[in-house]
Amino acid sequence: MKREIIVRLHANFEEIVQIETETGAEFWLARDLQPLLGYARWENFIKVIEKAKMSCKTAGYDVADHFLDVTKKVAVGSGAQRPIDDIALDRYACYLIAQKGDPSKDEIAFAQTYFAVQTRKQEIGKVHFSASRKPLNWRILFLMGLHWGESARGISRRN
Repeated sequence: MKREIIVRLHANFEEIVQIETETGAEFWLARDLQPLLGYARWENFIKVIEKAKMSCKTAGYDVADHFLDVTKKVAVGSGAQRPIDDIALDRYACYLIAQKGDPSKDEIAFAQTYFAVQTRKQEIGKVHFSASRKPLNWRILFLMGLHWGESARGISRRN
């Protein structure tokens, strides 16, 4: 893979990470991640997410701790907004999605390495982020920061 592609993809992944303001927890939204991983259609990407969820469950983890169903508001014509389903993902969920994606896509090949390396950095404490940007359990994230309701970003937990 060419260096300029690697630099661009790395910047793109770092740009879409969200930081919950009250807890400092990092997360990505699946619909933001989808085009970066080379998927044009949500219907195709959700299949990859379902495989990643199965891997998470098979490994003995609670899927809701890593893949949290949320609803966010998106702009439609004339300034109105409508709710749309999305999934808040921690770094481990992103890693699993990358592992289950189409490896013939350059974006997936990059993401597999990116999330593996970043997840490992988190595990061994060599993270380049400030102390306020640490991962938390999703339930804690949404209880503390989003209060299971509307957030400043228009993201809420889906029942």
